[in-house]
Amino acid sequence: MLDLIPLALFDALEFFDWFTSNANYLFVFVFMVIESSFIPFPSEVIVPPAAYLACTNAGVGSDMNVYGVVAVATLGALVGAFVNYYLALWIGRPVVYKFADSRLGHACLINREKVMKAEAYFDKHGAISTFIGRLIPAIRQLISIPAGISRMNVAQFALFTALGALVWNSILGYLGYWLSLHVSHQQLFEKIEEYNKYLSWGGYALAAVCVAFILWNAFKPSHDKQK
Repeated sequence: MLDLIPLALFDALEFFDWFTSNANYLFVFVFMVIESSFIPFPSEVIVPPAAYLACTNAGVGSDMNVYGVVAVATLGALVGAFVNYYLALWIGRPVVYKFADSRLGHACLINREKVMKAEAYFDKHGAISTFIGRLIPAIRQLISIPAGISRMNVAQFALFTALGALVWNSILGYLGYWLSLHVSHQQLFEKIEEYNKYLSWGGYALAAVCVAFILWNAFKPSHDKQK
């Protein structure tokens, strides 16, 4: 498989051209694993073109369907998320606590008690954080790390990660379907880039809402204080 991948893998346009000429379920899965792990890689150049090819019955993607693309992409995202989760669980947590116990950590106003409190907070709110994080640009790939550090329940992590990834991939799959009705293959890359900006803005707006909710939840008066 590696010998099929162009050298200019990280040139978005060249990769896009290569991917639309070779797209299949295996490649969708592999690149979504990469996208969801610690390696930055845009899902926007994977799911929409694969869904587009599936809907137009074009090229090697003619044996795919849009529902299969979304399902395989979601499975790949879940596998990639587990990569981050277990790296943080096995490697990240000891490093974090070692730093918290060090003089440098104390100089940065970080100590073991604060780290433990942070983990306790994530244990309480982690499920919804994991779900929403899958919808936010620049957060999607990283949300699995605090989940691993905090030792979030694996079944709960898998459920909310899969749900969040499913929502996001469904949006991207629908974008590919919509483009298949209105856009030629030659215009596809340009249109995906254009609509990706709107998706990013939507993600940032969602992030702002989430931050506002977290702040409101943190600072709202408790029932005990009201009494």
